[in-house]
Amino acid sequence: MNLFEDLKWRGLTYAMTDPSIEKVLNEDQVTFYLGADPTADSLHVGHLLAYLVAKRLMIFGHKPILVIGGGTGLIGDPSFKNTERQLLTIETSLKNAAGITKQVKHLLPNAQVVNNYDWLSSLNAIEFLRDIGKNFNVSYMMSKDSVKSRIENGISFTEFSYQIIQAWDFEYLFGKHNCVMQIGGQDQWGNITSGLELIRKVHGSEAQAYGFTFPLVTKADGTKFGKSESGAVWLDKDKTSPYEFYQYWINTADDDVIMRLKQFTFLTKEQIEELQNDLQLHPEQRNPQKALARELTELVHGEEALKEAEHITQALFTGSLEELTVEEIQMGFKDLLGFETSVDEPIIELLVKTLLVQSKREARELLQSGAISVNGMKVIDMNELVKKENAIGKQYSVIRKGKKKYVLVKHL
Repeated sequence: MNLFEDLKWRGLTYAMTDPSIEKVLNEDQVTFYLGADPTADSLHVGHLLAYLVAKRLMIFGHKPILVIGGGTGLIGDPSFKNTERQLLTIETSLKNAAGITKQVKHLLPNAQVVNNYDWLSSLNAIEFLRDIGKNFNVSYMMSKDSVKSRIENGISFTEFSYQIIQAWDFEYLFGKHNCVMQIGGQDQWGNITSGLELIRKVHGSEAQAYGFTFPLVTKADGTKFGKSESGAVWLDKDKTSPYEFYQYWINTADDDVIMRLKQFTFLTKEQIEELQNDLQLHPEQRNPQKALARELTELVHGEEALKEAEHITQALFTGSLEELTVEEIQMGFKDLLGFETSVDEPIIELLVKTLLVQSKREARELLQSGAISVNGMKVIDMNELVKKENAIGKQYSVIRKGKKKYVLVKHL
C-alpha cells in the first residue's frame, strides 16, 4: 500500500482541503506541521494519535515541524469547548511546553521542534491588527464551528481571536520553513482553513498549501477515549506509570481493539488481520490486547519499562508477588494503599482495618477456605501476624482476597 491507502485503511483520514493531497502524500516530500498547546506539562493518550500520524508521514519521507504552543497556549483554543479555558501564566505555559517538548522529541526523534512563543511574543498590538487582523472577515470567523458552538454561551475576544493567531503560525512556517501542510484532528478544521486563507492573502492565490485532518478517537460504547478510572492516561511516567499505561491498553474492549491496532501501532495489515482472526477464534486469550499494550508501552516508555509492566502483570495473574521489587510494588499498587502500620498486625485485624472484609467472622471464614494470601503465600492460621520482617523489601505486604481483590499495607 502507498501512504494514503495505508492511512485510509487505518481509519486515519477525515477531511482534506484539496483532493490533490493524496498525490502530494504519495509522490512528493513536503514539510508539514502539527501543533499542541501546553495546557499541561504532559501529553495524554488523547494526543498520541496525532503524533503517530506525523510519524507515519515522517517514515514515508515527509518532514515534520512539531509546534509547541507556548504562545497560543496563553490564549486557549475554543474548539468544541463548552466554557472558557482558564488562562495560563507565561511561566506555566513555558514550563508545560518544556515537558511536552521532551515527549514529542522521544516520539519523533530528529523531528524539528519549535515553540510559537518565540515569534508570537514579538508581535505588538498594532502589527497584529494592521498586518494580520485585516485579512480576516468577522462573518467568516463566526461561521467556523468552533466559534458557532460558543456564541450562545458567550466567547471572549481572546478565544475568538485564537484562529487568527494559529493561522499566523501556519503563514509564518510557510514563509520561513516552506511548510506547506498542517495536519490535525477533525476539531482543528476551522483553524487549519483559516491558516490557508491567510497564506493565500499574504502570498497570493497561487500559493500551494494544504490541510489534512484525521478523526478524533472515540470508543465503540460511546464513552470518552483516553480516560481510566483514575483519570487521564498521561505519557509522563510520573503521572501514569508504565504499568498503568500498559493496563489501560490491555483492557481495551474487544469491539475497539482492532481499530486501536490500526490507529496506534505500526503493525502491518497482515499482522493486524491475523490478530483479528485470533480474536474471533480465541477471544478469551486477548492476544490483540496484549499486542496493543506491548506496542504502545514500548513506543512511549521503552523496552525496559515494557518488561517491568509485563512482569508486574504476570506476578499479579499468578499470585507470585514475592517476585516483585519494592519499586514494582509501588507501581502496580499505586492506588491500592489501604493501611499503614508501625507494628506487627494480626491477619484478622488487618483484614478488617483494610476493609477487605466487613467483620472478623467473615475474615475467619475466608482464612478457613484458603481465600486469603499475603505476598503470594496462602494464609490459613487464624493467629498469623503480618510482620515487617516478612514484608517485600521490609516495606510492603500485599494482601489478596480471592483472585482479584488486593490491598497494600505499608510497614513504617
